[in-house]
This record gives sequence, structure tokens and C-alpha cells, in this order.
Amino acid sequence: MTTDQNPVLTTDSRISWREKISYGIADLGFNFYWANIATFLMIFYTDVFGISALAAGSMMFTIKLINAFTDPMIGALSDRTRSRFGKFRPYLIWMALPLACAGVLTYTTPNLGEDGKLIWAYGTYLLMMVCYTCINIPYNALSGVMSSDTQERSTINGLRFIFAFTGSTVVTYLTPDMVKYLGQGDERLGWQLTMVVWGIAASILFIWTFFNTKERVKPIAPEPSSVVQDIKDLTRNGPWVVLFFLALIIMITITLRTSSAAYYFKYYVGNPDLIKTFVPAYMAAAAVGASLTPLMTRYIDKKILMMILMSITAVLSFTFYFIPKEQVELMYALQIAIGFVLGPKSPLAFSMYADTADYNEWKTGRRATAMTFAAATFSQKLGNALAALMMGVIFASLGYVANATQTEASQTGIVMLMSFIPAVFAVLAVACMFFYSLDNKTLKQIQIDLAARKAQI
Repeated sequence: MTTDQNPVLTTDSRISWREKISYGIADLGFNFYWANIATFLMIFYTDVFGISALAAGSMMFTIKLINAFTDPMIGALSDRTRSRFGKFRPYLIWMALPLACAGVLTYTTPNLGEDGKLIWAYGTYLLMMVCYTCINIPYNALSGVMSSDTQERSTINGLRFIFAFTGSTVVTYLTPDMVKYLGQGDERLGWQLTMVVWGIAASILFIWTFFNTKERVKPIAPEPSSVVQDIKDLTRNGPWVVLFFLALIIMITITLRTSSAAYYFKYYVGNPDLIKTFVPAYMAAAAVGASLTPLMTRYIDKKILMMILMSITAVLSFTFYFIPKEQVELMYALQIAIGFVLGPKSPLAFSMYADTADYNEWKTGRRATAMTFAAATFSQKLGNALAALMMGVIFASLGYVANATQTEASQTGIVMLMSFIPAVFAVLAVACMFFYSLDNKTLKQIQIDLAARKAQI
């Protein structure tokens, strides 16, 4: 197909499958951290590290809130990075080792008093999240400059999240056994050594991505605008504003279910060992769902598809509330169904972020790819922080006591966190998408116009 027939298909549109896979494989490494944080960090702090649920929830909320504000800073910095390797790829090399060290420190339990432990938790968790941001924001932005074709972006991000969910599956399945094996009865040592293994593995994958990807899409404006101007552009970018609130709401939905799952099986079902297969079952189903994203977007508009996915998620989550604690098979069946439905959500959202970066450049003549993704992850981390705080407050108000038999009220709260409360937020996500305006026809015209402008320059 020639560029005369379709101006969108320029030389920067199509990339090889090797490069797509090489990009996606880094998200396998990111989830060696993210899945641990989402699934195990809260219960690590309360049941191993030794601080209260309210203190842990408040600390995680505070750090995520602080870290959320670092996202735009890192986005602005990477947008203005100049190197022979590009704007975004170098961070995969520069920050791999610092992130690994910070991860080990976060899961290290020092021999300190309660106040000393809390200070340690604040410091190490903040360090890990800042290091994670410094490598993850440029990585996210990289998907927006590897190709200008919207369908290619869907494929890139679809592959990426297959690896992401695979990483989550591996981590949530293997981590409990690794802690036992490496710690030899000492949970504190087990967690520390487990993070050493995950940190080394993730660093290798980041380096692989660095050497096997390329940045192609160049901005029309030769010089970047000011950071203040970038932020103003985002606040005036209607589709991006919608995605900002969507990401916040969906992250609350997912975090509540994922973080409460360990408590659900330990204190409600009475079989904590099930967590090592329950969460992986979700992740494996999500990987299958993510793999179907490029196929779905060929036939269904992204906006409509997102609304369908979140509507089904709401129904399935609400249904989870009525499962008796003896019906483990039904729990797994619903968990797999929720994973399959939510799987396309992540690649779909990240593809839409790249589309809003194009829309911003089309509308203003200025492009800030990393800032677009950074401000989006700002909302995700804010949602994650709100979910952690919500859990801490709910547990404290219901009388949660670590490593003890829970009251009926505490058990009911844990079940609500797995079902009804996430269902409400999923409904809010559907309502949010009504205001998203970038359909396939509009996106095609944007790409045609941008290609014409670049050709003139």
C-alpha cells in the first residue's frame, strides 16, 4: 500500500515482530515489582514487617501520593533528554540497578522499634517507587514513538500486556514458595532474597529491550515547549482528561480486589495457600484477553470496547459477593472471567494515551509524549494510593488484627473489598467513558493531517 493511498502508513508506521516482542518483554520485568507490590506488600507490612494495617495503609497512600507528583517531573525530564540512543530508551539502562537495590531494601525488615520501622518503610518504599517511575515513564512513552499507526500501537501494547500478565502470573505463583525456600523458615530473610532474584531478572529484561527497540516518531516542533505549557496542553486535552479519571477509577477497582485477595483466603476462606494459584489464574486469563485486543479493536471502536469491558467487570465483581466460602471452584471461575474481561483494558488504555498525544500535537503543534503518559500514571498511582488508604481505614474500623481470627464484621469487610466495592467503581468507569471523543474516524484524520504537516516540514 502506498502512502498516496493512505498517508498514515509512513515508514515509521510498521515495525517487526522481533521489536514488538522486545518492547513487550520489559513489562515482564516491571511486573516482578508491580505484582509483588499489588498482591503482597500490604500483607508483608502487616504480617511480616510488623506495622498496623492503618499505619501501612496510610504510609502507602502518602508515598503513592508523593510519587504521583514525581511522574510529571520524570515525564518532562525524559521528553527533554538528548542522547544518541533517543529520549526514552536510555532510562532502561540507567535505572535498572537502582530499582533492583531499592526493591531489596523495601522488603528488608530491620531490627528497629515501631517508630524506626515506620520511618524505614516510608524511606525505602518512596525510594523504590521513585526509581520505578524513572524507568517506567520513559518505557511507557517509548510505545508512542515506535510507530505512528494506531493499530500498530494496539498490537505493541497488546503484546506488552501479555508479558505483563505473564510476569504477574509467575510472581504471584512463585513468590510464596520462594520466600519459604530462600528463607528456610525465616520469612524476613525469605522476602529479602526473593526480591534479589526478581531484581536481577528484571534488570536483564530491561537491558534486552534497550538494545532491541528504536524510537521513530519525531515531533513537528523542533524544540520542546516549557513544562508549564505541557501541563496546560494536557488540561485542555479533553480526551486525555477523560482517560485521567478513567485510569484512577480502574486502578481503584483492580487494587482493591488484588490487595484484598490474600486477606480473603487467609481469613475468610481459611486456606491462605490458595492465593498462589488464585491471582495467577486471573493473570493468565488477563494475558489471553490482552492477546485479543488487536483483533477486538479492528472491529470495535476503542471507546465502545472499554465501556463493554467495564460493564461486564461490574456484573462479575458484584456476583462475587454471593459466593459461599466453601465454593472455591466458583471463586476461581469468576476470577478467571474477570481476568479475561479486564485483560484488554490495559493495552487498550495505553494505546489510547498515545492517541491523545497525537491529538495534542494535531491541536497545538506541540508534542509531549512522556508527559502524556506520566500524567496518566499519576492518576493510576493516585487510584492505587486511594485504594490502599481505603483498605487501611476499612480494616481499622472493622477491628482487623493481624494473624488472628477475624470478627464477622472484619470478614464481611474483606468480602466487600473483593466484590461490591470494586463493582461500584467499575460502573463509574463506564460512565466516565461517555465523555471520550476520539473515535476511529477522528484518529484516522488526525494521522493524515500530521503526516501532511511533517511532509511539508
